[in-house]
Amino acid sequence: MPTLIRATIDDLYNVPNHSKAELVNGELLQMSPSGYLPGNAAHIISSFLFLYRMDKGGGHSFGDNVGFLVELPNRQSFSPDAGWFTGPIPDNNMKFINGAPDFAVEVRSEGDYGPAAETAITRKIEDYFVAGTLIVWDVDLLSEKVIKKFSTDNPTEPVVFKRGEIADAEPAVPGWTIEVDVLFK
Repeated sequence: MPTLIRATIDDLYNVPNHSKAELVNGELLQMSPSGYLPGNAAHIISSFLFLYRMDKGGGHSFGDNVGFLVELPNRQSFSPDAGWFTGPIPDNNMKFINGAPDFAVEVRSEGDYGPAAETAITRKIEDYFVAGTLIVWDVDLLSEKVIKKFSTDNPTEPVVFKRGEIADAEPAVPGWTIEVDVLFK
């Protein structure tokens, strides 16, 4: 039986073609690029977070492909599609961020639907909360066309924001909101 070598943070820094990946259970989980609608939605959300940061301060906004290092038994990193972080930035700001984002956004791509995908996103949301994230958005642009806001206060029953409504990330990003419809324009 072959011996499996566990991937490390150094391996994460050197993912082939510098593609997006997360370190889970000692394995590099590479993620395929997203299509127009999910990529655009992630960009819009991170742009609104950036504008909030410029106006209010209090944290750092991030777009897709930023690595957050955590120390969970089964997970060593996250790479959300957008995020907000209030902790310290590494001295070497070319490195990954130590700690979980306060607010993490997971925008579903076309292949992120079905029973296996539901199990995977549920586990990832659980991991976010164990790592210290306050709010996680599960952005569904295809089937339900909603934003599901999960919180540490109620991690299994999300607040659902539908088209025509305004979504928030309270308490992780105080006073920040976005119209759900803007993700579909």
